[in-house]
Order: sequence, then C-alpha cells, then structure tokens
Amino acid sequence: MSAPYLSLSWTDHVTGRRGFLVVDRLVRGVASGGLRMRPGCTLDEVAGLARGMTMKEALHYDPEGRYVPLGGAKGGIDCDPRDPEAYGVLVRYLRATRPYIEAFWTTGEDLGLSQDLVDRAATEAGLVSTIQAVYPLLDDERAARRRLADAFAVEVDGIGLDELVGGCGVAESVLTALDRTGTPYTGTRVAVQGLGTMGGATARFLARAGLTIVAVADIKGTVSNPAGLDVEALLAARDTHGTVDRSALRPEDRETSSDAWLAVDADVLVPAAVSYAIDPANQGRITARLIVEAANMPVLPEAEDLLTARGVTVLPDVVVNSGTNAWWWWTLFGDIAPDARSSFDHTRRSMRALVDLMLSRAARDGTTPRAAAHALAADRLPVIEARYGRHRPI
Repeated sequence: MSAPYLSLSWTDHVTGRRGFLVVDRLVRGVASGGLRMRPGCTLDEVAGLARGMTMKEALHYDPEGRYVPLGGAKGGIDCDPRDPEAYGVLVRYLRATRPYIEAFWTTGEDLGLSQDLVDRAATEAGLVSTIQAVYPLLDDERAARRRLADAFAVEVDGIGLDELVGGCGVAESVLTALDRTGTPYTGTRVAVQGLGTMGGATARFLARAGLTIVAVADIKGTVSNPAGLDVEALLAARDTHGTVDRSALRPEDRETSSDAWLAVDADVLVPAAVSYAIDPANQGRITARLIVEAANMPVLPEAEDLLTARGVTVLPDVVVNSGTNAWWWWTLFGDIAPDARSSFDHTRRSMRALVDLMLSRAARDGTTPRAAAHALAADRLPVIEARYGRHRPI
C-alpha cells in the first residue's frame, strides 16, 4: 500500500506534550478513525492504526448498502488520560486539528477517551461535530444526524448502545470461530484484558452466550475465578476508565498481578486494552488456543509468528473490532434503525459473515487470518476507489 496521504506531529504550547494525526488515505474525500490518548503514544503507532482503519473501512464494503466506506485515519496524544492536564491538552489538540476535522477527518473515541469527553472538548474547540466532514455525503443531513443522536441516547441494561455494539462484534467473532471448530460455548473459558468500553461489552455478550469469563484485567491487576466471575457485578463496579472497585469482588475471586491474565487457564484470550500487550517475551506464557484482538494492535508481529507456530489462532483487530466504526456509519447513512435490536442484529450478521469469510480465505490460501484479512481488504480497495474516487485537493 502507498504512503499516508497526510502525517503530522503537534506539540502543545502549554505542556509540551505531543500529538499526532495520520490520514492514510481519503475515499470520497473523507477519512475515518478515532482519537486515542495514552502515555507513550507515537507517530508510528498512529500510522499503523490509520492503515488499519483503511482496511476496516474496506472490509465492510457492501455494494448494496447506503454506507459507502471512507478512507482510514487516526489521531493520538502522548498523555495519560488520568493526568489533571489531559482535558486541556485534548481541547488544544482538537483546536489545532480543527481544519482537518472540518475538511476530511471524521473522528471519535478511542483508547483512553470516552465519546462524551471528546464531544465536550470538540465543542470547546469550536467544532460543530467530530464527524462533520462526512455531512456533505449524506442525502438528508438533518435526518441522518437525528438517527445518530437517537442511537446514542439508547441504553441497554444501563449501558449506552454505542458502548455495546463494538463488544457485540468482538463476541460474535469469538462465537463464529468456535462454531467453525464445533466447540460448545458452555465450558469455554475466556480471559479479557481490559474492562473498558470494548472489553466490558465483550465480556457481557460472551457470558450471556454461555461462555465462562474466568479472568479480567485492569490497571490494578487481574481478577480471576476458575468457576467464573460475576460479570454484571464487575461491570457495575467500574469507574470511567474501566477500573473495577475491588469491594465488589466475592470471597472466591482472586487478585493477582496485572499481567497474570496472559497465563490464566483459558481457551480464549481477548486483549481489549492497550497496543503491544503480547510480545515475543511473554507469548510463551499463553496456553489459550484462540486470541481475539479487541484492542488495536495488541499482538506484535514477531509474537504472532511464534504463536502461529505453536498452533494458536489470532483473529486480527482489523476485523474483530471493526463493528464500532461500521455501526456509526450504518446508523448515520440509514442502513439500520437507531435502536438496539436493529444494531445488534446487523452487527451480528455482518461480523459473522466477515469472520467466516476471513477464516475460509485463510484456510484456502494456507495463511493466517490476518494475512487473509489484508488480502480481502486489498481486493476491495481498488473496487471502492474506482467507483467512488480517492483523493480530493485540500
């Protein structure tokens, strides 16, 4: 694939903290990709995430759908979101990147940031919306914006629909992989790293499907129970950063180190927190046979090679966590109604079809699921760009 369309670095004049924006490519003149905030974020990291967004958009191309994929982009800020200065840094970053957001970068929450916080900071930075660049592509902007607002107002069991659809897609990826191998849900043990938006929703959907969540990890450590954790109680005890109040634990639940989730006796691992969580040094501790990347880039390529050689299957982030981004556009463009049933049904159908196609392609080509996903995206990108156009002048 070609070099990024746009790559820039920014330095906050108040704190000296750094921020980055990479637009991998434009399709129909627009690119889509979230904004993350974490200590240690780098330009290379953001560039990799932007390239992943290009593939996620292409993989959800449906020539019969109203949603036509966009290009891929990503933003990142090198700052701890818990830092008292973080909000001010976020506002100033959005103010600095405002011309790009107004012209062609549509963005939203990612690691370390909630959508509510991003929206509040965007308003303070003078933006109409963080997705305003896509408005000219809509047939009826007012109706489309109303649909999205209605969808964001929906709650299911006390959790916002926007926080649940991504986890629904991750869970469906797990279930599709299990179905292909004839593995029953009951008795299948799962460990989840991260109980934030994506990890928490994934744990909920898997538990309700009959799988046993035996471990969850947050910034304080790993909570485990071989007989199964009370997922709903843990979700109710989270703070805004996904950290569980330990007073909610039962006597039989155990607390161990923050990296203990890697070696838990589980069948499925779901890294749903930070990038680069699994590396060549720690991959040998993993006994699970299936790793499902709910986070972006949680498994380093060298570690994946070693895992593959040991017979461990890794389902890649470009497919597994793509449901959140797609749901925004399915809703905005009018492919689905702004309600829970339509959102979950469409997400499940689309993710199941995509994961099944990826795994079938991997089996046919004798490659990994990641290589198969990249091949599928590479097949679709030229078709999309030939039909809808790629770049436009800034």
